[in-house]
Amino acid sequence: MTERKPPGMSFRTWVDHQISRGIERGDFTAPEGTGQPLPQRSAADDAYEWVVQKARREGIDPADMLPPGLALRRERDGLPDRAARLASEAEVRALAEDYNARVEAFWRRPQESRWSPVPGLADVEALVAGWRSARPEPPPVPPGPPAPARRRRFRLFSRRS
Repeated sequence: MTERKPPGMSFRTWVDHQISRGIERGDFTAPEGTGQPLPQRSAADDAYEWVVQKARREGIDPADMLPPGLALRRERDGLPDRAARLASEAEVRALAEDYNARVEAFWRRPQESRWSPVPGLADVEALVAGWRSARPEPPPVPPGPPAPARRRRFRLFSRRS
């Protein structure tokens, strides 16, 4: 509807007029979803659930919508899983130190709200200890073949002093 309400006509009359014109055009005959029940919404379906579902339909990871402090907290919670996939202790330490550097940079930035969540540092040594305990023990190195015994060489000509 792009028409404006004519002056001198009450709003209620104008709305009734628009509805009657729509009925005459057939706009209200068999609209989409006619005869189907409305989707049930429970108390658990709130605005947050709607946003998450909308993000998933659009192909956006809901974790990408978190504020920076919560995103860092979530990343800290996932550090042990990420560390378990690494091959060496140096890589685990580098992962934790990189995270801690980003947290310290976050601390230095002014926050948009005083209620912003503040992430904590990752405990590097605890992460490395957890990584070590999750790693299987390396198999013992089997002893190699015994070294051949050295034979003594006899000299045919020896120097006399």
